[in-house]
Amino acid sequence: MENRSLRVVLETDRHRIIGEMTLPAEGYRSRLSDYLNQGELGFVALTNATVIEHLRSGATDASEHEFIAVGTRHVLLAYQDE
Repeated sequence: MENRSLRVVLETDRHRIIGEMTLPAEGYRSRLSDYLNQGELGFVALTNATVIEHLRSGATDASEHEFIAVGTRHVLLAYQDE
C-alpha cells in the first residue's frame, strides 16, 4: 500500500502539536477526518513534531520531538497545516 506524509496540527486544551502524519495515499482512511474517526484508534503518531504548550501565564513553551504519540481522546481540533 502506498502512503503519504501529511503535515497536520492537533490542538488539545493545553497544547498545539504540529507534525507529520502517515496516511494511505488513497482510498479507505486516506483523509485526516476518516483516520481520526476510526473507532479502534487510541493514539495518533506524529514525526518531526513541535509541541507548543500554552502556559497559564499566557506565555508559550515549545519543544521539538522526532516522534510523539497523541491520545485521540485529547484532540479537540485537527487540521492540515498550510
